[in-house]
Amino acid sequence: MEGPTPVSALIHAATMVTAGVFLVVRCSYIYELNNNILLFVALIGGFTCFFSSIIGAFQFDIKKIVAYSTCSQLGYMFFSSGLSNYYIGFFHLFNHAFFKALLFLSMGSIIHALFDEQDFRKMGGLIRLLPFTYVMVLIGSLALMGFPFLTGFYSKDFLLELVYSRFGINSKFFFFFRVNGCFFYSFLFNEVIVLSFFSKTKFL
Repeated sequence: MEGPTPVSALIHAATMVTAGVFLVVRCSYIYELNNNILLFVALIGGFTCFFSSIIGAFQFDIKKIVAYSTCSQLGYMFFSSGLSNYYIGFFHLFNHAFFKALLFLSMGSIIHALFDEQDFRKMGGLIRLLPFTYVMVLIGSLALMGFPFLTGFYSKDFLLELVYSRFGINSKFFFFFRVNGCFFYSFLFNEVIVLSFFSKTKFL
């Protein structure tokens, strides 16, 4: 996460990190020949989603937080592909590119405004200094959390609904991982918004 924020936005949102998901979707006809491979892909995706959200919850660098949420979302896409829902995984890949680029560019705006400070514990009161950035961070965070009527809601809700409707112990296990992953990074982004924009000013 040492690169410039626009580069991070490009890499994490739409190009490098999503190439693996695109490869799995394109090679879906091969994966469908073996159920054990599909189960393995779903397990890796479920664990990645869950543990990345936990690791992100203990970060204080705002760029690292967004980066770990990208790892969690990638786990979500692999998890979807492992359950043979390739179209939902690709749909979420497309949605994710937009709100993740918005979040990275918004975090870059905060970092530049505070002279390269990235620790959100040292921020506060930014809603007066950066009101437009606050609106963008709020929209991106709500889309990431799956707030109704935003893009993240449609792909996430669709997948969770399909997983829960399957009759099998594996489906309930994956559903548990996904819901808990959602909880952790929803909590995390609420913490970032409150401490960065609404807490007592610390940078003056």
